[in-house]
Amino acid sequence: MPVILVQRVERAEVVLSSGEVRRIGRGLLVYVGFLKGDTGENLEKVAKKISNLRVFEDERGKMNLSVRDIGGEVLLIPNFTLAADTRKGNRPSFAAALRPPLAAQMFDDLYRLLKEVVRVERGEFGDHMRVYSVNDGPVNTVLHMLT
Repeated sequence: MPVILVQRVERAEVVLSSGEVRRIGRGLLVYVGFLKGDTGENLEKVAKKISNLRVFEDERGKMNLSVRDIGGEVLLIPNFTLAADTRKGNRPSFAAALRPPLAAQMFDDLYRLLKEVVRVERGEFGDHMRVYSVNDGPVNTVLHMLT
């Protein structure tokens, strides 16, 4: 399963190397890294988990609402460095990362699935991006999903 870091944000934006800016308001900043062995068969489950993750507060201050519930947005960022293995030495190994052509396709597929249920902006696979965000909380979650 991919490695996914979700951050609750007041707003976020990505600046592509071309200078194009893509931004969202209140919602989720989602970094996703694909690992060797990942396949597209679980991407629907991943999209459902992201869009239904209850990390927004309801009227009682409990985290009971999803990005869909609040009419929020998602900024989806490809991030192969989430596959880093730091167990040995001081230089991360990225040997566990899925090869770029396959990872790029899976990223595109995840974007399309999320777009069916929530407003989504995205970074570009393989691009040098600058990501800016205003965290809300902060609330940061690493999604742990079983196959």
